[in-house]
Amino acid sequence: MAHLLRRPFGAHGEVHRITPADAGWRYVGFSLHRLRAGDRAAEATGGREAILVMVEGKAQICAAGQDWGTLGDRMDVFQKTPPHCLYVPDGQDWAAEAVTDCTIAVCSAPGRGGHEARRIGPHGITLTQRGEGSNTRWINNIAMEAEDWCDSLLVTEVFTPAGNWSSYPSHRHDEDDFPRITYLEETYYHRLNPATGWAVQRVYTDDGSLDEVMAVRDHDVVLVPRGHHPCGAPHGMELYYLNVMAGPRRAWRFVAAPEVAHLMS
Repeated sequence: MAHLLRRPFGAHGEVHRITPADAGWRYVGFSLHRLRAGDRAAEATGGREAILVMVEGKAQICAAGQDWGTLGDRMDVFQKTPPHCLYVPDGQDWAAEAVTDCTIAVCSAPGRGGHEARRIGPHGITLTQRGEGSNTRWINNIAMEAEDWCDSLLVTEVFTPAGNWSSYPSHRHDEDDFPRITYLEETYYHRLNPATGWAVQRVYTDDGSLDEVMAVRDHDVVLVPRGHHPCGAPHGMELYYLNVMAGPRRAWRFVAAPEVAHLMS
């Protein structure tokens, strides 16, 4: 199952393109553009909605017939300041021109129409603690289910301190049985500080039919089609990831792995 770990296919331009067909699932798409000042990227959304996340740097962005000006002020993702993002509905297009060197993530999922393009953040996004002790991490929620201005996407950033665990206690969201659990496909876009560092992510099912432990490096993407999916950051190596989730219902309900269910209380 090595296809779950996707290395970037370059260091400049579009370095990731994950489509539902490529991933072997139905909902989540993810692409990543690493641009130098003056570079451009553009795309039509087609039948999919998108959230553009300015991971780092600044870009002039036009989308859905509007000029949104220069988005971005976080020059290093590990500054942990709230990101500048832009929601682009299905049936529209967007174009970005890098003002500085920048990294733009494009998170996509099926759209059904009826929503307007809109800026997301930095106002209204607050870095929030989740967990405690060695399970502490910090969250920037970009589009979770409380927001009603999109159809499918759930998007969030997570900062995991060195030596800590994240997406833990281990949990899964791979069945459509609301409200007990929802089916959500998920991608993890990973960054490391220092950039030469590494972290680990395990993806596994209760029956062991899927059980992969991956060493992730800076700019890697991990696909989570099913199963539990915890991450660990070694001592001295800080971990960031951008999560994209989508499924038939825009709700995040999960079930803990049996071996850690007692930790949920």
